[in-house]
Formats: sequence, C-alpha cells, structure tokens
Amino acid sequence: MASTRGDKIFPHFWFTKEAEEAARFYASIFPDSRVDRVAALPVDSPSGPAGSVKMVDFMLFGKRFQAISAGPLDPFNHAISMVVVCEDQAELDRYWSALLQGGKEEQCGWLRDRYGVSWQVVPRILDDMLADSDVARGKRVGEAMLKMVKIDISKLKAAYEGR
Repeated sequence: MASTRGDKIFPHFWFTKEAEEAARFYASIFPDSRVDRVAALPVDSPSGPAGSVKMVDFMLFGKRFQAISAGPLDPFNHAISMVVVCEDQAELDRYWSALLQGGKEEQCGWLRDRYGVSWQVVPRILDDMLADSDVARGKRVGEAMLKMVKIDISKLKAAYEGR
C-alpha cells in the first residue's frame, strides 16, 4: 500500500489489532480527515494467516498516515509522539478532551490515548515563548508549563509577562 499515493514520507503506526478503529477515532476528531482504505493482507505473514493482517490508509488534517493491525510487537512509547498545535484555549481543550477519551493524562500537555499513542496538545505560541531572547521570560514559561498537565494558555501568558 505504500505506493498508492505520491507521498514520499508519512507516519506508519503498528497496532496489535486496532488499526482501523484507531484511524476512524482520529479521523472523527480532526477536520479534513478520513479513512481512505482498509485492506487485508492477502498472504500469510509472520503476524498471521492471510486476511488477518489489516492495513489502513487514512488522512488527518489532509496529511497521509498509515496503520497496520499485525499483532503485538513493540508497544508505543514517548520516543515518538503526535503534536497538535492549537490556536487558542478552546481548540486546545477540544482536542485534549477528544483524544483523552479512554486515555491517560500526562505532564506538560502530553496525553496517552486509549491505543497507547502519545500526543502533545500545545498552543502555537508556546515555542516562541520558550525561545524568547529574554531568557527570564522563557524560563518563567518553562517553569509554569512543567507544573501543568493540560496546558493553560492564560497561565503561560501570565508567566511570560511576569505576572
């Protein structure tokens, strides 16, 4: 399925058995998202007999993704995460709540969804605040962020402004 579109690079997720379910869940959350194709591998593989391994092509925010349901291999971990950049608190809250359904909150805007995938739900302004040429401002923002689970933009702005 890798050659079905002209994309040269795209993320691929290995799920134990929930690739289609996860793709449909993610597509229900983000605009310009859909599941394009679900196909069973027509041959026996190390992961199972013909028809038991499913490959899923899907789009999130108009970007291509692929997933496979191929049995247990390596669990998802924090080494790779999906970052959702938000324009305001309402958008951040909406994505946080949707992705968290059945998942687990973590520190600093991170969460682990019900499938074990790590997500960072962060405001667009965070990177600029942390990288401000005024090191004290960046430090205050970093310290404030480290105390948060879900990011609170108003608290980051207060820290940035020294309030």
